[in-house]
Amino acid sequence: MRVRRGRAPIWSRQSYGPLMLLIAGTYVIGTIATHRWTISLLLFAQIGTVWYALRVSRAHTSLRVLAAVVFVLALIAGGWNFFDHGSTLIGLTFFAGSALYVLAPLSILGDLGRRRHVDRELMLGALATYLMLGMAFAFAYRCVAAFQPSPFFGAQGDGSLADSLFYSFVTLTTTGYGDLVPAGNPGRTMAVLEALLGQLFLVTAVAKVVNVWSPKGWRDKFHSPGMASPPPEETSVGPTGHSSHPSNEE
Repeated sequence: MRVRRGRAPIWSRQSYGPLMLLIAGTYVIGTIATHRWTISLLLFAQIGTVWYALRVSRAHTSLRVLAAVVFVLALIAGGWNFFDHGSTLIGLTFFAGSALYVLAPLSILGDLGRRRHVDRELMLGALATYLMLGMAFAFAYRCVAAFQPSPFFGAQGDGSLADSLFYSFVTLTTTGYGDLVPAGNPGRTMAVLEALLGQLFLVTAVAKVVNVWSPKGWRDKFHSPGMASPPPEETSVGPTGHSSHPSNEE
């Protein structure tokens, strides 16, 4: 018998609905983040987003401790970025942002794996994981661009954070428009890894849905409480005390 938790309203604190809104907010900030203070604002918004994700997904204690360490480092990087500027500091800020958006999906996937039925929350959680994965790679690309001496996209330069977000989701979905291409490693290796993870995630998500989903009509037909159980197979006891099954021979 499956025990189904009561469905929380989509905007309650027990739902992934508010998390989707927070992720959308960080994405919008990312598309307009061109100054160092907007990058710090983005990092602070990510901290709040990840904190909520860990809370609603009931993260394990060890993951919460690791996230707390990353929170502290992110706060230091974001605050420092307000008062100082440099490629190294920008790289560290984006590294912290990427780490935050890797931790949260780990906790969400653990929560989704414990669910035994397909509902709205499973769908929202899977979508949130997919979006955060794409944004994590975008921040990682910006981190690499800040540290490597050559332009990340070659003749097109390092691009903006909006360009990195666009390129990341194009790669994650294996769309591949070809207008933005990493000029060398480690960018190309990261792009291959992102494309593989994107396809693996979709295959796993579909397998999860198929595994736990069954049409309501099938449940009513095959799991009806009033449906009689099949009769047990009759056996007979021979003179020797051994049970024997009825013969099917004519």
